[in-house]
Amino acid sequence: MASTIATSPIDDIAYLARAEHRVPALIALTVRPRSRSELWEITGVSSSTIRRTLSEFEDRSWIRRNGYQYEATQLGAYIASAMAELIERSETERKLRDVWHWLPGEESGFTIDMCADAVVTVADADDPYRPVTRFMSLLEETDRFRFVGFNVALLQPCKDELCQQIIDGMQTEIIDPPRVARYIRSTCPELFSETLETGNLTVWLHDELPSYGVGLFDDRIALSGYDPDSVMVRVLVDTDDSETREWAESIYESYRHKTPTVPLETIVE
Repeated sequence: MASTIATSPIDDIAYLARAEHRVPALIALTVRPRSRSELWEITGVSSSTIRRTLSEFEDRSWIRRNGYQYEATQLGAYIASAMAELIERSETERKLRDVWHWLPGEESGFTIDMCADAVVTVADADDPYRPVTRFMSLLEETDRFRFVGFNVALLQPCKDELCQQIIDGMQTEIIDPPRVARYIRSTCPELFSETLETGNLTVWLHDELPSYGVGLFDDRIALSGYDPDSVMVRVLVDTDDSETREWAESIYESYRHKTPTVPLETIVE
């Protein structure tokens, strides 16, 4: 049926966005045909609202009726897919809105799309160490750990746990600024010496590292956003996305190949 509603594309988007049930209803009809009562149960709105919504969808040729059921047309499926992607993008943007400037910039090859399915852990006034707590949980689940970046703020609250993991056998490679190695050596010399003596830790030094951190675990990648003003990690973004892992591996290797191995005595003495 030809549409009787004279609207612009923005009007159609606004129509879908004005009521929270409309996009879910249209998406549900792209999965399989459904009855009016099914849609009423899915969306939680009244039967009269669903009746009106289906009529408006039909006017736009987004759905068609087949007996007592409704199903999405190709046009409706096309719109539903775009709206679902827009909602996902908006959800990602809202999670990152206040912290994105601490994450890698686009010049590094990083894209916001890499965060689409990520766990985003943000520090707040009630729990300033939430990102560090999340970081520690990832350490507990990996046998190999690599890290590059400025990480004084990240390592300090969990240095004991990190060192114990290394002592217990976790293979670890860290690329740090020289000042970080000196700082850790001065604050916990015995623990750090014991950790190095296991042979499970390799440290490289580099003076010009990114302002963010990149951690590579067995199954996940973690990006830490560091706030130099508060000397805190403000956000940790971790994901199992393959594209993000490929990017993280390239960042790590680019710094790894620029740095010499640090002799044990350089850090311990």
